[in-house]
Amino acid sequence: MTALPKGVERLVTSGRFELDGGSWEVDNNVWLVGDDQEVLVVDAAHDAEVIAAAVGPRHVVAIVCTHAHNDHIDAAPALADLTGAPVLLHPADLPLWKQTHPARSPDGELADGLRLEAGGIRLEVLHTPGHSPGAVCLYAERADVLFSGDTLFHGGPGATGRSFSDFTTIIASIRDRLLTLPPQTAVLTGYGEGTSIAAEAPHLKEWEDRGH
Repeated sequence: MTALPKGVERLVTSGRFELDGGSWEVDNNVWLVGDDQEVLVVDAAHDAEVIAAAVGPRHVVAIVCTHAHNDHIDAAPALADLTGAPVLLHPADLPLWKQTHPARSPDGELADGLRLEAGGIRLEVLHTPGHSPGAVCLYAERADVLFSGDTLFHGGPGATGRSFSDFTTIIASIRDRLLTLPPQTAVLTGYGEGTSIAAEAPHLKEWEDRGH
């Protein structure tokens, strides 16, 4: 991956993604956003102790879930217990959350337009349903960076072949909410290597045609 913007750190944790009776080995990106005093954790995947070690003595403002597939939230309650930070999720993804954590609810709700901040980096929540009903992306305008979760990847939209997902909806989210961002915006994804708005925008028609 190319150099990350200042104030952004990447961890990769490994585990299993499970949905609709299937199970797959996955390597997830976990993002720490902030400075040497405080951070936001984006997608607490698989290993709370590894994430907490990377955070170190810094204050965790919040644990932000881009969506509630198990591999993005499985370590969230344990990390909350270790750090005292609230877990934030869009309420439309509560049915998915409850599949993984039936006895534990998120601590707060994400909503379109909500602004979060850590270490001087401001993030705006963009509700981008499609991969799941409550999927969100986080946009840091001043840093020219988007944390896209599983909504947009290098090469196309996130998967929509399983329950709670819809291809037409994710294409609309990408077209109307993400590809309207400045071309230079770096896109930091839920898995794998990142991309940019400029690199993905030319492929929109190709993706739209898949649904016809």
